[in-house]
Amino acid sequence: MNLSKVLRDIRALRGHSLRTVEEATGISNAYLSQLERGDAQKPAPDKLQALAKFYDVPYTDLMRAAGYLLKAELTEGTGKERVNAVQAALMSAKLTPDEEDAVVKYIQFLRFQKKK
Repeated sequence: MNLSKVLRDIRALRGHSLRTVEEATGISNAYLSQLERGDAQKPAPDKLQALAKFYDVPYTDLMRAAGYLLKAELTEGTGKERVNAVQAALMSAKLTPDEEDAVVKYIQFLRFQKKK
């Protein structure tokens, strides 16, 4: 998964505007937009750290999505399977039970549409 998609998906799941992310992280709206479009590649690790902290997702997941780390570097010796950034965003989204049900139903709908 590429970084632009990860960042777009996380922000959409959180319901934040680019301005909100800019205010919380200090990263300019224009640069955030470039990251989400894929026009800017390999942001500095401190930018990824700020985004990971704001979105409450693992920093290493963003580093991997940006191409700084290989999957093996993240899991080696931990015995744990890593989750992708979208999964992490969902886990930390603090959804209500009704919202969780709605997400599950939407995923089921998407899979049904895909089978057509």
